[in-house]
Amino acid sequence: MKIGQHTFDFEHQGYIMGILNVTPDSFSDGGQWVQQDQALAHVEAMIAEGCDILDIGGESTRPGHQQISVAEECARILPIIEAVKARFDLPISVDCYRAETARAAIDAGCDMINDIWGLKYDEAMAGLIAETGVAYCLMHNDEAPRYESYPQAVWDDISRQVDRALAAGCRRDQLILDPGIGFAKTRPQDAQAVHHLDDLAALGYPVLLGTSRKRLLGSIVDQPAQERDLATAATTVYGYLKGARIFRVHNVKVNKEALAVAMALEDDGHGLS
Repeated sequence: MKIGQHTFDFEHQGYIMGILNVTPDSFSDGGQWVQQDQALAHVEAMIAEGCDILDIGGESTRPGHQQISVAEECARILPIIEAVKARFDLPISVDCYRAETARAAIDAGCDMINDIWGLKYDEAMAGLIAETGVAYCLMHNDEAPRYESYPQAVWDDISRQVDRALAAGCRRDQLILDPGIGFAKTRPQDAQAVHHLDDLAALGYPVLLGTSRKRLLGSIVDQPAQERDLATAATTVYGYLKGARIFRVHNVKVNKEALAVAMALEDDGHGLS
């Protein structure tokens, strides 16, 4: 699969997506990277640690977050997209769910849209993705955790949104699926979604797993958000073995190393000298 000019072998490898929140209020790193020089220094550090894809977010999606205007969201993200594109050679994903923001981000040079509403928020999104040909991560989300059969209801809902994307003209090789850990799910349901990731991977699309520093991990290790990176790495290893191939994380170094070990062991050591 291609994201921008970069080719990804999701059949045989896993990849690390580094998070860059240019927001004042994200749950674990709000306010740290709002200044462009700080953001670019952080991107450079993540690349040195092995970041494969950069995910830029201009609006916090933590529980209870306040929606901002498209204009404010674009004012936060567009200068960063342009600056990163000018300085670094890695694919850029933008975490947004409104087609107007997505179009502006694509025009500024982003290669992928990471949509926490998976086509449910903005009817124009599917057509935009089909028109532009960028990669698209379709995440599961809902207004509330209401399911008759779990986690099958989540997989079925994702399948319906995939069908919508394809009907709008999107190609299969543009699509990535995300179970939506921490969105419209209780913590036991989050755990079940991770446990059954192989069922989502069986749909035939690359799977993105985003557990980094989330409440699910806090309920297991009883640590504040900033101290959940080792717990996150455990889910990266487990997720890889269950079929996930992209891991959206705050701490690139810890997760890159954990993923490298998981891939080497799963490959029976054939790539080792």
